[in-house]
Amino acid sequence: MQRLQVADTGPNSVQINCLKAIVSSAFSVREWELGAPSRCRARAAFARQVAMYLAHVTFAISLSDVASSFGRDRTTASHACRVVEDRREDVALDYALDHLANAARLWAAAAALPGGSRHG
Repeated sequence: MQRLQVADTGPNSVQINCLKAIVSSAFSVREWELGAPSRCRARAAFARQVAMYLAHVTFAISLSDVASSFGRDRTTASHACRVVEDRREDVALDYALDHLANAARLWAAAAALPGGSRHG
């Protein structure tokens, strides 16, 4: 399967770049692993699924745009959202996802200001 090239810019780049930074830090994976062409380590694969999920539910970014931002196709982004949603029954994960979403919202808002973050 041919992977799509990861989009670095676009209308949702501030939100996506903030999410990549926050999720990679929270899961102790390198940011580039979230868009790596292979599945990489299980930790990185789940971190990517979380970032895709948060992009879709937190920022209402379409699955197609989420997928292209991570070098994947729409069905992969949809699968990622289902996987993460199914695991939200885990109280600790649900708590972590809420906090990651809040952090992403705050960082994206700050990055959108003049002179904002390097991830904007």
